[in-house]
Amino acid sequence: MTLKMTSVTVDLVLLTIRQDALQVLLIRRGIEPFAGQWALPGGFIHDDEDLDEAAARELREETGLDPSAGHLEQLATYGCPGRDPRGRVVTVAYLALLPDLPSPVAGSDAAQARWWPVGDLRLAFDHDRILADGLERARAKLEYTPLATAFCPAEFTVAELRAVYETVWRTRLDPRNFHRKVTSAENFIEATGHSVTRDRGRPAQLFRRGPATLLHPPLLRP
Repeated sequence: MTLKMTSVTVDLVLLTIRQDALQVLLIRRGIEPFAGQWALPGGFIHDDEDLDEAAARELREETGLDPSAGHLEQLATYGCPGRDPRGRVVTVAYLALLPDLPSPVAGSDAAQARWWPVGDLRLAFDHDRILADGLERARAKLEYTPLATAFCPAEFTVAELRAVYETVWRTRLDPRNFHRKVTSAENFIEATGHSVTRDRGRPAQLFRRGPATLLHPPLLRP
């Protein structure tokens, strides 16, 4: 049997909350294939790096952010024949949940980079499917892990945390019920002893993420 060369790439679903909306980082391709079309950021892995290293490098190059500042995890592998017109290309997709970031700067093979509100987007390659899978993973993991805090600054109010859930889950949550659930969940969030006044409102207590890795019981999606 003759072995055929297969190339490997990493693609990134980078999600943040900006202007009260869940947004994804997209690049407008400056080269073929799909020149001029919007796509997820990513690229070919280098010969001297593993997959996680390639994803972390792409995250730094596309956002200037260290991966430790947010949450980065492997999402899935996509290898459907014909997904890339250049040849047989398998991509390993990663999901990153990040606090609000400044406007990105396009890399060398991109004509433009910007944050887009998640919605009816038409992307190059099979990136529509990858984005949909990343969104569902993010929405599901907010139920049973404390990853909603990855969208928040180091210190945040319960109202700001609730806004993350409402934005990602696309629904309204009862403020009192939410406050009771998140403050009673063991090791989910911890009070910092500080408070802040937002938009001329009453002082609100500040929290930070606790050491929990799972929520018991999970915060069920409406």
